[in-house]
Amino acid sequence: MTDDTTKTQAAEASHDVALTPFTAIRYVASIGMLIFSIVIVGALMFTGNTRVAKDAHPWVALIVCILAIVWLSMIEGQQASLVGLPPVDPDLYKDTHPLTYKNAALAFKGDNLDRYLMGRQFMVLLVVFVINQCSSPLDPSVDVLGLPDGVKFVFLDIGLAMIVFTCILGQLTTQVNASHMMIDYINNYFALFTLYTAMAVEFSGVMHSSYLIQNILSAISGKPIISNEPPRAGFTFAFFWGRVLMSLAI
Repeated sequence: MTDDTTKTQAAEASHDVALTPFTAIRYVASIGMLIFSIVIVGALMFTGNTRVAKDAHPWVALIVCILAIVWLSMIEGQQASLVGLPPVDPDLYKDTHPLTYKNAALAFKGDNLDRYLMGRQFMVLLVVFVINQCSSPLDPSVDVLGLPDGVKFVFLDIGLAMIVFTCILGQLTTQVNASHMMIDYINNYFALFTLYTAMAVEFSGVMHSSYLIQNILSAISGKPIISNEPPRAGFTFAFFWGRVLMSLAI
């Protein structure tokens, strides 16, 4: 057995989880709650008691919710990949993962990674808002699968069911997978589209008031803002602070 094989086996073993009775119970409970949450939210949609189901159609609410969850999974997973990839030499995956290389080439140019992170945060809030419109009840008194009022209150009115399936399907699972498979996860056009969208959101200036807060905190702490780009001047300076003012006005 070679040293490389031994190291590979050791790395694989470090990711294994000992399947104790307590761990198995947690897995079963989590899967059970996920399934129950999906079923109860789906049933709620088909009562026509959500904003999208009422204004459009229950099938529209279901399809939009699924698409939103899928896009959220890419937004969250892509973040885990791009934040973890900078130390990795791009030449190692340039030929084997060309789309990952395109993602990295754009994200790691200048301060684009910071711009991406700001844009994707707005996207997360927007997607979660859409999910909420598709799956939150309008009238708490409407019957859903004959469930007791207490169960409906906890899972639907408070939103526990939506939180469970959004976190598990759209966020945590993809973050964990992407952190272990950073290069593979974003080797697709869906990831590249998501990256361009996040960059476009940041470029729009909607969130630029955050930069003002960043500058204020930098001045208070006395620590300079580290940048990979030259200082703004001329049109670039005016365009940047113009978007900051626009963001403040919004």
